[in-house]
Amino acid sequence: MLMSEDSQLVENESTTPTAPTSATPEAQPEQATTTPEESASDEPTSVLGTSAGGEVITAYHFGTGETELLFIGGIHGGYSWNTSLLAFELIDWLEENEDKVPENVKVTIIPVLNPDGLKVVTGTTGLFKASAVNTAETVRITGRFNANEVDINRNFDCEWESVGTWQNRSVSGGDTPFSEPESAAVRAYVEANKPAAGVTWYSAAGGVYSSSCNNGISTETRELTNLFADAAGYTAHEEFDYYEITGDMVNWFAGQNIPAISVLLTNHTDTEFSKNVAGLEAMLTKYTE
Repeated sequence: MLMSEDSQLVENESTTPTAPTSATPEAQPEQATTTPEESASDEPTSVLGTSAGGEVITAYHFGTGETELLFIGGIHGGYSWNTSLLAFELIDWLEENEDKVPENVKVTIIPVLNPDGLKVVTGTTGLFKASAVNTAETVRITGRFNANEVDINRNFDCEWESVGTWQNRSVSGGDTPFSEPESAAVRAYVEANKPAAGVTWYSAAGGVYSSSCNNGISTETRELTNLFADAAGYTAHEEFDYYEITGDMVNWFAGQNIPAISVLLTNHTDTEFSKNVAGLEAMLTKYTE
C-alpha cells in the first residue's frame, strides 16, 4: 500500500518568479534512476513511457471495466507537487475500496506525469513525503518543467504555440506539438485506450474548469464539471481565463471528444483529499451502467 504524509508546508510565492534554469541531468540513462514504488501497490500498473530525463511514467489501474476514467497528477512536477501527493493518496484509497469501482468501470491514475520536475523538488520520481519538498522558490519553479525545460502543459496539439504563457512570463511549448516524450506518452495511451472521461489536477486556484478546443464546451463536459465541483465543494468554471493558455492537455482531450476537466487545488501544499475523493465517488456513480 502506498502511504503519504499528512504534514504540510508553508510557502511564499512571488508574483514575479525568476526564469527557469536547466533541470537536465548530466547523464540520461536509458532506464529510470529512480522509479515509482510499484512494489508498494498490489494493483496492476503499466509503464506509459519515459520522460525527457529518462524517468519512468507509471499508471495505476483499478477495475477491469470497459469505461475508463483517467486521472492525471504532476504534469507540473515539483511546482505542483501536492497534485502528485493527492494522486498517491487516492491510489491508497482505491486500493482499500476497490469494491467501490463498478464492474463496468476502470480507474487509471497517472500520479506523476512530469517525473523530471518532481525529482528536482523532492529528490525522487515516485512516492515522497511532504517533508522532503524543497521550498526554495527558484527550485520549485525549475521543477515545473521537464529535463528539456519545456512546460509539458504547453506541448499538446490544441492551439499550440512554440512559446506559451505562464502567469507573467514566456515558457517553452516545445519544438512541435507532442515533441516531448511525456505528452507523446499521454497521446499514445489515450489513442489506444479511449477513456470515457479525464481529470487533471493542478494548483493553485481552487476550482473546477471545463475543457474545450475550438469546438465549445460539450454537454457531457459541462455536466462533469458541475458534478465534480458540487461533490467536492469547489466552484465550477467554464474556462480558465486568468491568462492565455496554448497547448493545454485538458483542452486537447476536448479536441478528441473526451469529456475532461481541470481540478485546481486551492493552494500549493494541501492535497484536499476529502474533496477529491468525493468528486471521484460522484464520477464512479455517474459512469455506473
